[in-house]
Amino acid sequence: MAARTAVVTGASSGIGEATARRLAGTGWRVLLVARRADRLAALAHQLADAQRVEADLTADDAPERVRAAVERAGGDLHLLVNNAGAGGRSTFAEGGWADVHRLMTLNFDAPVRLTEALLPLLRASAPSAVVNVGSVAGRTARPRVGAYCASKYAFCGWTEALQLEEAPHGVHVGLVLPGFIVTEGFTQAPLAARARTRWLLSTPDKVAEAILDAGPGGRPERYVPRPYGVVPVLRLLAPPLWRRAAKALGH
Repeated sequence: MAARTAVVTGASSGIGEATARRLAGTGWRVLLVARRADRLAALAHQLADAQRVEADLTADDAPERVRAAVERAGGDLHLLVNNAGAGGRSTFAEGGWADVHRLMTLNFDAPVRLTEALLPLLRASAPSAVVNVGSVAGRTARPRVGAYCASKYAFCGWTEALQLEEAPHGVHVGLVLPGFIVTEGFTQAPLAARARTRWLLSTPDKVAEAILDAGPGGRPERYVPRPYGVVPVLRLLAPPLWRRAAKALGH
């Protein structure tokens, strides 16, 4: 049986690297997408069946370059993991529209454009899957990360619509909602420094496990860690309590 093919974005470190390793370890052919060529080359060398595309996904030609790489590998595509993204901390008064625009471009526009380019291949390879890595911040907002929350709220909403639209075409769409995950881009230093908040942190490997659940495993949604699923419920059922908690986490 031929190996199934997956595209993983943001594959040079963190969640993307952990996901690529897990997929390759279970027999998948993995197309690694990220900006850092040296990191991609090192990772591809370590995996059994991997190719790489150095790309900034905000560039105009990036989606077609990734699609061309899939087609060179045979054209089948069974899984797309939209993981690449960025964060940042500032109030709206400090960062303004420019900060919102930057994060919407990275965290929303880029994966939407890539999905558009690859969707015909996913449909042709069905049953297949897309996994979008959102965030608990796409369900509940906190101070100083409003631009990030805006990008993830948009991403989560679009993902839910895509789930319903693509199910008749055999393309499952899963949503993974990480909480505070310690990665190179998100060190979570303020939380890690305090014993009373350190328990909130989790790892890229846990998110990679959830990605496989939400993609080939067929789950529509996964929080990481799982108890974070109570956060949006708390926001709806006890708004004053949530606002106090969110304010504390924002400082």
